Amino acid sequence: MLGLEKKLALYGFNNLTKTLSFNIYDVCYAKSEREQKDYIAYIDEQYNSERLTKILCDVTEKIGATILNISKQDYDPQGASVNILFAEGYVDPSHIDESCNKGRGYYQNAVSRPETVHAHLDKSHITVHTFPEYHPDKAISTFRVDIDVATCGEISPLNTLDYLIGSFDSDIITIDYRVRGFTRDVSGKKCFMDTQMTSIQDYIDDATLTKYDAIDVNVYQSNIFHTKMLIKEIELQNYLFNRDVYEIHPQERLEITNSLRCEMIEIFSGMNIY
Repeated sequence: MLGLEKKLALYGFNNLTKTLSFNIYDVCYAKSEREQKDYIAYIDEQYNSERLTKILCDVTEKIGATILNISKQDYDPQGASVNILFAEGYVDPSHIDESCNKGRGYYQNAVSRPETVHAHLDKSHITVHTFPEYHPDKAISTFRVDIDVATCGEISPLNTLDYLIGSFDSDIITIDYRVRGFTRDVSGKKCFMDTQMTSIQDYIDDATLTKYDAIDVNVYQSNIFHTKMLIKEIELQNYLFNRDVYEIHPQERLEITNSLRCEMIEIFSGMNIY
């Protein structure tokens, strides 16, 4: 991974808005109705609001921001929202409003059926949405996570990519990064980009990249970067839900693997192919 953050001598605040958006897909083979429902229940428990809040708090720590306040709301019959307010850099505790909880107690009263997590920097935000999905006539279920990170100032959302990717089981990943607005250097010259970069892949660890086929579609003159990643190897046991791979006939194993690969290729391509 390249260290690309070259400091600019700016006049005043860095007014650039840096937006990182990506979808992560996890694919599972769940043939029976019971397996499908159990898979959805497993996803709801595995990625509940407690864990998603923990992930966002870890991201806050990694970018050097200070948590001011966390609020959560559970919904009936399902779903939850988490709202995190935090500021860039260190904030003197005496300057934090006394009504803020400073992140204390966010593990308490965790729910098991999350849908949305939403976090705010002082002029930026992080949102996480989860979408488990299956069809009764299909043996393949999918779980999608949408993550959006928008920052301004010196904070760079690209530095959190490896941690976020590693926090989920990721078969297909679609990432978009865009820089908007401008700031000025000390001489008054406009700056439309605060880092020198050629690809989002520059910010992903080499060990992670070796596991995926990746392509870029970048519009450099508009500071728009797009990367798609597809897992290379399918280890079938990792995609079976409550089944052992050795209980399945070799021919059926091949058919299941082909079905999984076709599903991944369609999601990766964004079109129905098979």
